[in-house]
Amino acid sequence: MKIIITGGAGFIGTHVVKLFVKKYPQYQIYNLDALTYAGNLENLKDIEHLPNYQFIKADITDEKHIQQIFDEIQPNAVIHLAAESHVDRSIMNPNQFVLTNVLGTIHLLNAAKKMKDFKVFYHISTDEVYGSLGETGYFTEKTPYDPRSPYSASKASSDHFVRSYFHTYHLPVKISNCSNNYGPYQFPEKLIPLCINNILNEKPLPIYGKGENVRDWLYVEDHARAIDTIFHHGKIGETYNIGGNSEKKNIEVVQTLCRIMNKKMNKPNGYYEKLITFVKDRAGHDLRYAIDFTKLKTELNWQPSVSFEEGIEKTIDWYLNNSEWLKNVTSGNYQKYYEEQYSKR
Repeated sequence: MKIIITGGAGFIGTHVVKLFVKKYPQYQIYNLDALTYAGNLENLKDIEHLPNYQFIKADITDEKHIQQIFDEIQPNAVIHLAAESHVDRSIMNPNQFVLTNVLGTIHLLNAAKKMKDFKVFYHISTDEVYGSLGETGYFTEKTPYDPRSPYSASKASSDHFVRSYFHTYHLPVKISNCSNNYGPYQFPEKLIPLCINNILNEKPLPIYGKGENVRDWLYVEDHARAIDTIFHHGKIGETYNIGGNSEKKNIEVVQTLCRIMNKKMNKPNGYYEKLITFVKDRAGHDLRYAIDFTKLKTELNWQPSVSFEEGIEKTIDWYLNNSEWLKNVTSGNYQKYYEEQYSKR
């Protein structure tokens, strides 16, 4: 089987590509990535030599190039992870999110529906398309869409287009909506790696509002396992929610990071907590996300294997052990750095 994985040099994509390349040597995996600021080929050094792996630099907004790639490869499947994903960036520049997340997805769908012997177009989405929860309740696969940011609106739109291609063109599709991911290789603009990096540099730890916003945290390797499970065993035309069963307030997450880092860096209790800084709340900031993944658990026998406490410990250890990686991606020269790394391959 020939599988194109889009966004495979990004955070979640890195883990999915590695899992598929190593676990399924009989598959040919094509990692298609534009190498924007959040993509890094250094993440994949340990598999780049393997015969069933190939990297292709391409932007999904380039319709002609995407069609050319599909015509040459004749893939049997697509796992679509490529996306602009940071809410703050979407507020500053909504147009880029429409181009990548909506039009880019449509370009992939159009190319896929022309393929012979095409098995599945698997679109990875987010729980943010469902909007905001109060203090109780959970998102299910039947929760109405109610996006509150340009990012979530762009992902909701792409979800709808994927479903429309299933109904209109009978393209075999699957969709999953996941909760907040964390773990190794995450670009330090998101809460957990940002705070780890700021702690290491003793910079303020910015928290929106009062830190009362609640998210369900999913360790990225568990997410990759879920994607593997849904890809191979999920039903065509179905949607599956993926949750981590770890609801935490943002302030609780940051306090946990500070407590663990105090210990690892031989600092007294409360040392890094002094860096916590509350800032003006983000526009349209959803109060709470919480995922009900009963469908995935009962139908496909998947559930998270890593607790939040274990996952945070593993995540911190990874960033401490990969200080050079962290330095490179936060230097301000990451685009130049990535291009240099790409040119060497």
